[in-house]
Amino acid sequence: MSFEHAPVSKGLMVGLAMSSILVGVFDVKHYFHLQLVPHISRYYQYWRLGAHHLAFSSSSELFIAEILLYNIGIQIERQFGTLKFASYTIVTTLLATFVEFLSLILFHRAGLNHFPSGPTPLIFSIMYQYHRIVPSAYSFRIFGLPLTNKSFNYVFALQLAIGYLPGSAAAALIGIFAGQIYRSDLANLKGYRLPPWLASWSSKYVLPLLGSLRPARRSNRALPDEAAIDSDTRPAQQNDDEEEVITTARRQPAPSTATHRNRAEDSLRADPQRGGGTGGSVVREWVEGLTGRGQTGIRIPTDAEIAQLTTMFPDIQRNVLVETLQRSPNIESAVETLLSSQQ
Repeated sequence: MSFEHAPVSKGLMVGLAMSSILVGVFDVKHYFHLQLVPHISRYYQYWRLGAHHLAFSSSSELFIAEILLYNIGIQIERQFGTLKFASYTIVTTLLATFVEFLSLILFHRAGLNHFPSGPTPLIFSIMYQYHRIVPSAYSFRIFGLPLTNKSFNYVFALQLAIGYLPGSAAAALIGIFAGQIYRSDLANLKGYRLPPWLASWSSKYVLPLLGSLRPARRSNRALPDEAAIDSDTRPAQQNDDEEEVITTARRQPAPSTATHRNRAEDSLRADPQRGGGTGGSVVREWVEGLTGRGQTGIRIPTDAEIAQLTTMFPDIQRNVLVETLQRSPNIESAVETLLSSQQ
């Protein structure tokens, strides 16, 4: 999975990682959590309401959040569209901030006085949309417990929710509540979109900073290790760029021996001059036998002979064809040897 058609998700991941690292490097983590007493009630630090969404205070929380944004944020953005998803993140963050502040006022006497730093409500609001929109791809059982491919994301989200109890659990519930409010469209929140000038400015200045969103191109061509031929058995005139190139596409079913035999006979019958010619090979062998100029040792096959056998037997590796030609006095004997080995 890549970031194609998901620039907002990539921007969230990059921005969250950079801000969390900078907060840790400059040792200012104590400015990024939300606490009613004394920060808001006594010192009136209302800027913490927005600042506590910008960074996580620990690397473990950052790691889990990055995994969740990658696994669920990209899919939700592709479902919504980039503009709607960007609007959704802003709407749910503002709604969750208001509910967090209201929760601190109402439940601080019950022990809820602190919300940890990090956009936990936003992540859980996206998780709610992921639960409602994205279907499971497969299901399985572990010790009789039914699970799906989405269960792993829920396990990661659970770790994020129980990190700093009770504030982290409350932030998770508030995020789910914000996602429900947006989906129910009680206040016509679904119709909100970012202004065109902001979308245009982001596309012009922010999007180039994120780099390419396209997935890495994967070639379907490969050179297997077993296709390499030793230099002493390779023809001296063969260039390096003439090595066999094998594609990774699915192979066709291997034809039967009768099909190989018919193909070989048809090829030899249709083009007797190919690969040096059938008649020419026999005459050359007869003349060399009379004159005593017959070669001793391994015969070096020509490129035409190798190409002809490759056409006849496309399912046999090239090095096997070359070795068969080297052990055979002519191409006819090599064809018979290969046909007999198929039986």
